[in-house]
Amino acid sequence: MAERYYTETHEWVSVDGDVATVGITDYAQAQLGDVVFLELPRVGKALEAGDQFGVIESVKAASDLYSPVAGTIVEINESLSDNPETVNADSFGKGWLVKVKLNGDLSEGLLDEAGYKALTEGASH
Repeated sequence: MAERYYTETHEWVSVDGDVATVGITDYAQAQLGDVVFLELPRVGKALEAGDQFGVIESVKAASDLYSPVAGTIVEINESLSDNPETVNADSFGKGWLVKVKLNGDLSEGLLDEAGYKALTEGASH
């Protein structure tokens, strides 16, 4: 499996060749509670690292989604429009959000698993 990197805003990214798969972390879905709706971008949308690319809504709150990478959206997870709860059930698998064709390398400032674990363990629950 490809190595996963994380953002401080609780998105994850894994890269296979020049395509990055992006989702939200298990920690983020647990904090949000039951996901009820996702607003995802259209295929072809260009993103810079840090750009807002969508919204995730749960029974508790709505949160913006931010791209951990620069590139162009090549696929969105269509199954989430009918089954947004998949993000809760399998945030690192079937609950992925978008796939991005990278413009160059991964962004600076992404956290590895140990760095993300330190960030979330330091957070108040």
